[in-house]
Amino acid sequence: MPSTIPPQPARARTRIGNRRRTRAALAAALLLTAGWTLAATAPANGSPASHRPAAVTTFSDDFNGPAGRAVDGGKWRYETGDNVNNHEREYYTSGTNNAALDGNGHLVITARKENPAGYRCWYGSCQYTSARLSTTQTFTQAYGHFETRMKIPRGQGMWPAFWMLGSDIGKVGWPACGEIDVMENVGFEPGTVHGTLHGPGYSGSGGLGAGYTLPGGQAFADGFHTFAVDWSPRAVTFSVDGHVYETRTPADTHGNKWAFDHPFYLIMNLAVGGYWPGDPNGSTQFPQSLVVDYVHVTTSNSALRH
Repeated sequence: MPSTIPPQPARARTRIGNRRRTRAALAAALLLTAGWTLAATAPANGSPASHRPAAVTTFSDDFNGPAGRAVDGGKWRYETGDNVNNHEREYYTSGTNNAALDGNGHLVITARKENPAGYRCWYGSCQYTSARLSTTQTFTQAYGHFETRMKIPRGQGMWPAFWMLGSDIGKVGWPACGEIDVMENVGFEPGTVHGTLHGPGYSGSGGLGAGYTLPGGQAFADGFHTFAVDWSPRAVTFSVDGHVYETRTPADTHGNKWAFDHPFYLIMNLAVGGYWPGDPNGSTQFPQSLVVDYVHVTTSNSALRH
């Protein structure tokens, strides 16, 4: 789990480093965002399965398109700049040098050891570039099933993540807006990923989280894996490849506000260095890539194996 505040979404050419990272009706939550109309529903407790509404796909990106093409700007926006609060080493760029389709149905986010444009970071001249994409201007949703299939990078200092922030961050700030880390990995733990909730009174190193470790010494970078959360008004459940490993409820906040009662937006990024993963060293090879097969969001839980 992150040990410091995650960065704030970049605006214009400002620096991300200013930050990192009414309960909805059980029958329906209608969400309107730029270009998207969403109905997020959760059945009442005890409702027979046959009476529950069928899952509705509200967001889907399978990253189809020719190699070298940029992501769909109607779904994703670049967030640019550095991250002083997490002490990350990369500069997040726009364009296709650090985030592009590969022509085989994947988005590839690439961290490079370079600084071709003379970017300035919190520590001086930037040493690395990478990319961070979000739906802050295009899609938000409260509750449902949020899933991605990814192949993460490997190496000391790598920090890939798929996560969500409350859409009210600009009004209430972090951590009051809430943060759901669907998947984070730090390079020194090649076989483990983490799922974490952050909110008021349980943020940073005090976030509510757990890890999932592959059996038999496997590394997540060896292949694609599916990372998901199932989010209802009173619980957030984390899974890897369909296996549930963590569920959090308001009882876990010990009286602090449950910050997961309003729409959130999606973020995926590949950070380099920082307080949690540590900086790259001589064993770290560049470039490193986070390969994303798809991102899908629906309005109801899918079947999960406990």
